[in-house]
Amino acid sequence: MRTLIKGGTVLSTTGGVLADVLVTDERVTAVTEPGEFETADTVLDATGKYVLPGGIDAHTHMEMPFGGTFSADTFETGTTAAAWGGTTTIIDFAVQAKGTSLLSTLDKWHEKADGNCAIDYGFHMIVSDVNDGTLKEMETCVGAGVSSFKMFMAYPGVFYSTDGEILRAMRKATETGAMIMMHAENGIAIDELVAQALADGRTDPVQHGYTRPSALEGEATSRAIALAGVTGAPLYIVHLSAAEALSAVAEARDDGRNVFAETCPQYLYLSIEDLARPGFEGAKYVASPPLREKRHQADLWRGLRTNDLSVVSTDHCPFCFKDQKELGRGDFSKIPNGMPGVEHRMDLLHQGVVAGEISLGRWVEACSTTPARMFGLYPRKGVIAPGSDADIVIYDPAARQTLSAETHHMAVDYSAYEGFEITGKVETVLSRGKVVVSPDGFAGGAGHGNFLSRDLCQYLN
Repeated sequence: MRTLIKGGTVLSTTGGVLADVLVTDERVTAVTEPGEFETADTVLDATGKYVLPGGIDAHTHMEMPFGGTFSADTFETGTTAAAWGGTTTIIDFAVQAKGTSLLSTLDKWHEKADGNCAIDYGFHMIVSDVNDGTLKEMETCVGAGVSSFKMFMAYPGVFYSTDGEILRAMRKATETGAMIMMHAENGIAIDELVAQALADGRTDPVQHGYTRPSALEGEATSRAIALAGVTGAPLYIVHLSAAEALSAVAEARDDGRNVFAETCPQYLYLSIEDLARPGFEGAKYVASPPLREKRHQADLWRGLRTNDLSVVSTDHCPFCFKDQKELGRGDFSKIPNGMPGVEHRMDLLHQGVVAGEISLGRWVEACSTTPARMFGLYPRKGVIAPGSDADIVIYDPAARQTLSAETHHMAVDYSAYEGFEITGKVETVLSRGKVVVSPDGFAGGAGHGNFLSRDLCQYLN
């Protein structure tokens, strides 16, 4: 089965070139001068459009247990929404509960995802219980294609690890070549600030932001970098939101350290002003780290330009406003932490291109190529080249759309970007050569997505 994509501007990390793309079955077989091939079983006209590698969202939480409920998107609904937005691969998090093993956790997440995903998927492992058994199982996970392990300096009593436990896991990562991913906020200090706020009767959603100040993200990020330096482990800071944390990452990278970081669209476009919306509306914007003052946004865009922020992921963890976010009405600390976004990442980052914040090449790099290299999927994913999977997006850079809960495909009853007017829109999406999104609608389905066994990070010194 041959598909020819003709007339488009094929994008890579170095920019765009007019070219045609020939796909045979699931793989790219040629990228040629325009007109070299005339016919195929299917011909897609991309004249005036961008042709770019499918997006890779390296940070999602489908069906995640949190605060007595579960994130609203299943693996089927979440990966379907991702496809609509031009993302053709997700890497989700398998969540170890205290007292359980990593391998039983991995089996549980396979049961949730296998046969239910509309696009390809992989797993990271959340480590919440560091002991001899867990450390041994980290080696087995790497062999099973799960080569990254997330730890938390936040959420005492749930996911929190002490510095000593982090040190032990980092040593094991150094031995195996695995990546340690870190949620870097000082959870002990935050819990004290939360207790003080509640005792003072300050219960509104905006208090979530006030009790998690950016200085405590900066402190934890610096501490995580120091621990990684002691052990030699590679470190990836997840969902970086604050200038203080970015400064610590930039300093480490300037020193040639294996320190990397991602940010998320919500930190580029939303702010603590959204958390402070009247009534209980701010609950829609409760996530951790919290939305910051707008002054941080310029630093984050600059970090993307300089590659101190290597990746843009979503931390997609949606909870419906009705029945889920409302669990924290009258007590902000009980609002489930998380926001929807997997469908809009590619579009929102394209706005950075439109605004002159980043280049076309950087758009592709941050959304697709770098996550593929960071998490052991390149060149199978993240590039349009002979031999690579035919995960391809045809994108109309001139189309206009307005983001809204009425039109999105995520299983959540609100949009964090309600009313945002966007320039650019996904037109067609191929996942391993199959058209799953077209101008006629969704043509994919549960079960198309394959599990991806990942190699090690390709950026390590």
